[in-house]
Amino acid sequence: MPAVSSRGRGRRTISEINMVPFIDVMLVLLIIFMVTAPLITPSMIALPKVGKAPSQPQNPVQILIGKDEAIQIKLKSGTSPSTVQRVAGDVARLEPAVRAGADGQTAVPVVISADKSIKYETVVKVMDALQKAGVSRVGLSVQTGS
Repeated sequence: MPAVSSRGRGRRTISEINMVPFIDVMLVLLIIFMVTAPLITPSMIALPKVGKAPSQPQNPVQILIGKDEAIQIKLKSGTSPSTVQRVAGDVARLEPAVRAGADGQTAVPVVISADKSIKYETVVKVMDALQKAGVSRVGLSVQTGS
């Protein structure tokens, strides 16, 4: 039933919206947001930077993954030229080849160079095989610049 006012000339209905409940709800929501906003911590992701390494590792084992997902291992020891072993995409054969290239070192650095058109899954499989082989220092080769 609409509100009725009596102002001398008769009875008229008031056709305005009552704003008081609306303002009350807005003020309560404003207070809730003001109290909870400082409690919410923004999520920050620390992304790695390219080219921030203090020095390049000495004699790393390089793993090359080509467009056809063929895996090659380049071994370089001291002053001798690098030798290339072809693993032919078999990740299971990767562990003995890396151990042979380690020359008894416990923390041999391994650098993975992969073609940008291959699946990410292939690189992850190689990294998993290296982790199972006990390799703790794995780096990804990137091309800097545009």
